[in-house]
Amino acid sequence: MKQIEVVAAVIRKDGRVFATQRGYGDWKGWWEFPGGKIEQGETPEEALRREIREELHADVSVDEFLCTVEYDYPAFHLTMHCYFCSLLSETFHLNEHEAAQWLKADELDNVRWLPADVMTVEELKRSL
Repeated sequence: MKQIEVVAAVIRKDGRVFATQRGYGDWKGWWEFPGGKIEQGETPEEALRREIREELHADVSVDEFLCTVEYDYPAFHLTMHCYFCSLLSETFHLNEHEAAQWLKADELDNVRWLPADVMTVEELKRSL
């Protein structure tokens, strides 16, 4: 089975976390934490900063490791390293996503998360 290694940013601000809605592919319309694939030679933190610049035209600080999720999708095995992050500026632009929301802890179950992100949400709830 194909293996994919990615990073995800759990961006926090004022007691809320940032979620994005996919705008493409098989999982279009589902929600996720922004991020993407780690390129050869990159650390997870470098990949996360690059991916957030590409997806949101924003800079983040990578603050703290949250968890690593292992999940088998039908076509590949996903390893997703999740980090708490903070935006370094107030502005961002959605380049790949249909929508975004800032969710409070009691609103995390209000969106349809991608399966691997469900596991991250559960870890996030334990850490809050």
